[in-house]
Amino acid sequence: MTTTADSPLTQSHLDADGAGTERTDSQRTAAGGIDADRIEAGRRAYELDRAHVFHSWQAQGPFDPMTIVDAAGPYVWDGEGRKLLDLSSQLVNTNIGHQHPGVVAAIQEQAGKLCTIAPQHVNDARSEAARLIAERTPGDLDHVFFTNGGADANEHAIRMARLHTGRTKVLSAYRSYHGGTQLAVNVTGDPRRFANDYSAEGIVHFMPAYPYRSYFNSTSEDEETQRALAHLEDMITLEGPGNIAALILETVPGTAGIYAPPAGYLAGVRELTAKYGIVFIADEVMAGFGRTGRWFALDHWDMTPDLITFAKGVNSGYVPLGGVAISEAIFETFRDRAYPGGLTYSGHPLACAAAVATITAMETEGMVANADRLGEDIIGPGLREIAERHPSVGDVRGMGCFWAVELVKNRTTKEPLAAYGGSSPEMNEVIAALKAEGVLPFANFNRIHVVPPLNTPDDDVRFGLAALDRALEVADRYVAE
Repeated sequence: MTTTADSPLTQSHLDADGAGTERTDSQRTAAGGIDADRIEAGRRAYELDRAHVFHSWQAQGPFDPMTIVDAAGPYVWDGEGRKLLDLSSQLVNTNIGHQHPGVVAAIQEQAGKLCTIAPQHVNDARSEAARLIAERTPGDLDHVFFTNGGADANEHAIRMARLHTGRTKVLSAYRSYHGGTQLAVNVTGDPRRFANDYSAEGIVHFMPAYPYRSYFNSTSEDEETQRALAHLEDMITLEGPGNIAALILETVPGTAGIYAPPAGYLAGVRELTAKYGIVFIADEVMAGFGRTGRWFALDHWDMTPDLITFAKGVNSGYVPLGGVAISEAIFETFRDRAYPGGLTYSGHPLACAAAVATITAMETEGMVANADRLGEDIIGPGLREIAERHPSVGDVRGMGCFWAVELVKNRTTKEPLAAYGGSSPEMNEVIAALKAEGVLPFANFNRIHVVPPLNTPDDDVRFGLAALDRALEVADRYVAE
């Protein structure tokens, strides 16, 4: 089933105002259908937040966070009751939208049955979640180690690779993001690692295949593939193949720019890792579970890695969950040898029950196919039309419900609207214009990412694109002729 503007999925848990059906009209105010008590509670929450909460990736003093008092489907409501289309899917993780009734009910049912249990014990939610994930992974990646999120999934995947190979070094691409924990942030190839960069972690970065801003002066996709692979093999040779445990790569990098690999690149990386006995870790934390219009982004290229890391969309972020899907060869390393790692909340029943319900809903409601359709029929064509109208758009790229709009001051020189690693007053104006249009955007550096929930109704997606179209008039004012 595809999800359109008239989808029963959307209407089943939204009333005429788009808010939860549990609130009656008499409880509502004119402020976006949100009752006065919720708005007041939001103001109290803001005061307590600023007094006590330490936020990630922020200078604490000037930070002015948005309060969210309600959410349903593809929408959120801010502290003043204003309704915003969540074009960000929060951190690109609410793949099934907010407050899906089936997943909420599954969490409630699991809480009434078994809230938590130590990871050494079997629980049915974890077993079923592992089965559903293994059914969707390629090849023989049939074993699942559960973590609390994507960063520790990457940490454990690297640990497994090091123990499996007896080697230490890890290759990772620049323009990548793999998490905020100590090893994961060092593996990361964007500026967030700078303040936490320690050479002792054994990480070596290489240049990615990135056609729009080619590091190899490529003039075609084929050139980019061949030159990027030659560079990677040079890096392997220079670092010593016998020293390299793993290569970790986002199948389609997310916050780094949603730039899909050119044709042949992933197959070439797979061949190089196999040639040199290097464990290939595919980071699918953001791109996985339907985001690109496939269960895993790697399915677009028919590629099977040694390990897959996942999180975010596996249960739409309703309860924290991540994991590593493990090939048979690496599983055998630990068949009779204890794996030296674990987590108190590995396979937490509430998180796994949410994963079971999420995967089931995505399957029965056709969300993965719908994401593919949205990308092919609405988002892709809409963004390309927008690019033709706005000289500030240097590039649009993506697939499924996973797209980036790269903003520039000059299309010829590709000078970005905000410098790599930072923001700018110009970008802040564009973001403010989008919010004023009723859209909550995902922005990073000089890009706006168009990443709605996979079941967003067609008309709402079109509304978001129209808002972006109008907001880009702000960016156009800064284009150098």
